[in-house]
Amino acid sequence: MAKTAPAPVRFKAVLRRPLQPKGATWAFLVLPEDASARLPTRSQVTVEGTLAAAPFQATLEPDGQGSHWLKVEKGLLEAAGAQPGDTVVLDVAPVAEEPEPRLPADLRAALSAQPAARATWDDITPVARRDWIQWITSGKKAETRVKRIATACDKLASGQRRACCFDRSGMYSRGSLGPPEAAD
Repeated sequence: MAKTAPAPVRFKAVLRRPLQPKGATWAFLVLPEDASARLPTRSQVTVEGTLAAAPFQATLEPDGQGSHWLKVEKGLLEAAGAQPGDTVVLDVAPVAEEPEPRLPADLRAALSAQPAARATWDDITPVARRDWIQWITSGKKAETRVKRIATACDKLASGQRRACCFDRSGMYSRGSLGPPEAAD
């Protein structure tokens, strides 16, 4: 039986300019709680839709409060004719198939050096790969990232398919996920 596409979620949100980095050319918005609740997960979810009638595809990030936020790149701002401070209308729906995440160069090199880890990596889903990448890159220190890459490769080489004990929603970790601080 064919899956039916989820109904689009329509909402309004205010575009905000991030406080950091200074001079950022992008903006962000936080989804209203009721709009976010209509999505299939509290963690990252890739959606396609429109922002002020401009089409886009992007991955919504968890805000750590049970909702999501969206980074709006400069090109989409321009296509939508929008700027920080504007209230925009969005229509979004989860994509039928999650896209392949961008593999960081240091993780790519580590996987290349461990064929058993690479074999498991190649066999897991894009969502599982995204979780591994997020767990690796969420550490604040460079040495943490190095340790997590080594740990991930060891676990993948032993057949572990998921990043264990990683809070994908940010709701149970101490504020590690969330939108940037707004400049306004």
